[in-house]
Amino acid sequence: MTDPTSLLPPGTPVRVLDPEGNLTGSVADLGLTPGDLVGMYRDMIRTRTFDTMAVALQRQGQLGVWASCKGQEGAQVGIAWAMGLRDWAFPSYQEHGITTVRGVPFSDLLLQYKGVWMGHYDPAEYQVAPHSIPIATHLLHAVGYAHAAQLSGDDLVTLAFIGDGGTSEGDFHEALNFAAVWNAPTVFIVQNNEFAISTPTEHQTIAPSIAHKGVGYGVKGYRVDGNDVLATFRVAAEAIERARGGGGPALIEAHTY
Repeated sequence: MTDPTSLLPPGTPVRVLDPEGNLTGSVADLGLTPGDLVGMYRDMIRTRTFDTMAVALQRQGQLGVWASCKGQEGAQVGIAWAMGLRDWAFPSYQEHGITTVRGVPFSDLLLQYKGVWMGHYDPAEYQVAPHSIPIATHLLHAVGYAHAAQLSGDDLVTLAFIGDGGTSEGDFHEALNFAAVWNAPTVFIVQNNEFAISTPTEHQTIAPSIAHKGVGYGVKGYRVDGNDVLATFRVAAEAIERARGGGGPALIEAHTY
């Protein structure tokens, strides 16, 4: 039996930068170089710029739909940098920072949101599944892919992204349970802005935090400041390597408010 206390997330979100943006530790301790820091900053700027332009295109009627990722660049870029080359991302509809880091051309991503027939990137080329517009359905795909990788001996981890509102969907709970029972190498990422689309967190759950939801299924919980790109990198790297080593799935709550 797993000791449930080992699965509990920390009381407060993990941070590496203080409120003024100063580094509280050593970059070397994170396994990063000064060049990596520049690269992370570059990817956050590219993501914000792309998102701003896409919002304008949607307002002009050039795109059928667009979900902005503004304010979530730190969480997404930090986590994407922690992924291995063979790891797969299963994004929701606003993980544009993930696709940016993984190298998906902006033009190819826009084709999906424009609704062009057969217009999309090749998921296998970038290890990024198509962005999922339905809420939480792709979490089961992520777990299924991870389980299939286990059976075939592939050394990879899947990362499944969702917003706080998606944790009220049944697919979220099914995916957590399946991943835990089969010890699937899946890391669930919940980007919590405390308001979902229109419902505040206190109306979603009365659990101590969203990260605590994993404990009941045997899934380890993490909490991190999603505005701190270095903290998200550190926490995601730990959870990914834990899953890769057979330690089981994890649930990371990245606070992005």
